[in-house]
Amino acid sequence: MKNLYSPWRIDYILQEKSDKCILCEKPKANDDESHLILKRGEYSYIIMNLYPYNNAHLMIVPFRHLAKLSELKEDELLEMARMVQLCEKVLTNVYHPEGFNIGMNLGEVAGAGVADHLHIHIVPRWAGDTNFISTIGKTRVIPEKMEEGYKKLKNELNKLNNAEEK
Repeated sequence: MKNLYSPWRIDYILQEKSDKCILCEKPKANDDESHLILKRGEYSYIIMNLYPYNNAHLMIVPFRHLAKLSELKEDELLEMARMVQLCEKVLTNVYHPEGFNIGMNLGEVAGAGVADHLHIHIVPRWAGDTNFISTIGKTRVIPEKMEEGYKKLKNELNKLNNAEEK
């Protein structure tokens, strides 16, 4: 068997586990950059997925702790849909993906990593982004540091916000 070293994961493995909801706690910290929060709205926020399926994998998360889509109020749902549109635009401008997977996993049996706090995934896709290592080795290779991706995406969001204000 061959080994693929990922020494950065040891911090996650050894960290003290919390019973608090990570998607509720990150925005409370008021340190958006270190928590990879790209944008805050009135009802929801955009965050980079710390354990992405692909490079620049984003999530839209409501501030309210909800497990079901039917629990969202109309304003929350509308803002989240607009955030999805914004993510599509920003990711297209920065990374030029050839497609997207956009969706939700509601409930643990549906694949939700955080089953009791719904969120929308936006995963940019490119031809050939699934290769032998992900197919055979069940391992994802993310080619960019999270901090570099954060800066690129944040800069593009700022450009778009400035253009809208004019």
